[in-house]
Amino acid sequence: MSILTTYSSLKPQQKRSLGSLLLIGLFFWISITTLLPTLPTYIKYLGGTRAHVGLVMGSFAIGLLSSRTGLGYLADTKSRKLVLCIGIVVAGLAPLGYLLIKAVFPLIAVRAIHGVSIAAFTTAYSALVVDLSPLKQRGELIGYMSLVQPIGMSMGPALGGLLQENFGYPILFIVSAIFGFLGLFLVATIQEKANFEHKKNTNFQGKARNFQQMLFSHSLLIPALILFLFGLLFGTLITFLPLFLEESNLGFNAGLFYTVSAIASFSSRIFSGQASDRYGRGLLITGSIVCYFLSMILLNQATGSTQLLLAAIFQGIGSGILIPTLIALISDRSSFVERGRVFSVCLGGFDLGMAFAGPVVGTLGSNLSYPTIFIISSGLALMAFLLFITQCNQTVKSSFRFALGKEKDLYSFEN
Repeated sequence: MSILTTYSSLKPQQKRSLGSLLLIGLFFWISITTLLPTLPTYIKYLGGTRAHVGLVMGSFAIGLLSSRTGLGYLADTKSRKLVLCIGIVVAGLAPLGYLLIKAVFPLIAVRAIHGVSIAAFTTAYSALVVDLSPLKQRGELIGYMSLVQPIGMSMGPALGGLLQENFGYPILFIVSAIFGFLGLFLVATIQEKANFEHKKNTNFQGKARNFQQMLFSHSLLIPALILFLFGLLFGTLITFLPLFLEESNLGFNAGLFYTVSAIASFSSRIFSGQASDRYGRGLLITGSIVCYFLSMILLNQATGSTQLLLAAIFQGIGSGILIPTLIALISDRSSFVERGRVFSVCLGGFDLGMAFAGPVVGTLGSNLSYPTIFIISSGLALMAFLLFITQCNQTVKSSFRFALGKEKDLYSFEN
């Protein structure tokens, strides 16, 4: 009932715009995630080794890193909708590149270009959602609007696996491209406020920080570092989980893992956004990091479907809480006129982690067992936990209290 109550309290223009964004996001994430369980096996099918799989999958983040800053600036100074369209178009074109190219190394370039879609879409989508959300319901609406990712992930990997198994890779890539382009038809129904109009009608004081100021601001640096560590972790997971499950003969395919994870992520997002508004962002972020740690430990110890099922559930809960709550935290620590660039800096941490995860862990993975790779991933989650509880606020004491939900965010613009 809380979802309906919150939605009914919005203005008609907000309802229409958020509804369109929801559908656009669903199409986008289905397009992206159809390739999660299938692209690593496609690279292997073309003759690629473990290192090649890591290199191609990790090159996705090259496009993310190289474009995120410019796209953030474009979203702030020109239009969020323009950047959203860029993300949609690239998401539709990239699968056609996989279809046409039949060699491992040229796929690196296609995968890098595909990364631009995530940079553009997530920056514009997050900024538009925050712009359209009333302040007191910001965390709640971010949580609800982020549901498109787990819904897409619950459908995309299963659809991708089904298409690949029954119709082959060409049909898989064509369907992925179609879903990528579908959102274009709804962009015109979204209404965004111009930068000058928003400043005129709010109490905003001052000017936007430049990229150097954002990068070295403690309030934004710590979320960016947390996202970097989880970029490493997530990049490792999507690179090696399909291969681990394929080679281990545990009777648990990657599509099922991602579907279970997506269902858990969906369930956690329904409640976590409202909880972060009520109990503070810190407590929710702490809990999500612990869930990620438990997931990696379970994968390390996995000898059957029970551990894998639990690992998928904990991973889903962790991702369902962590990213939306960090976006809410970053939004609290920024103004409208700089939000696109702030997202580009902080989410760039995740991109950088993804960029390192594929080639670096891929090379190491050639000499390490899968359980060892997952225990390294659990160490990344532990580092993120220690960093957050000691550095997420202005002092170690206030950080610890904020991480436990006992103190307000001293960096929030509202405080």
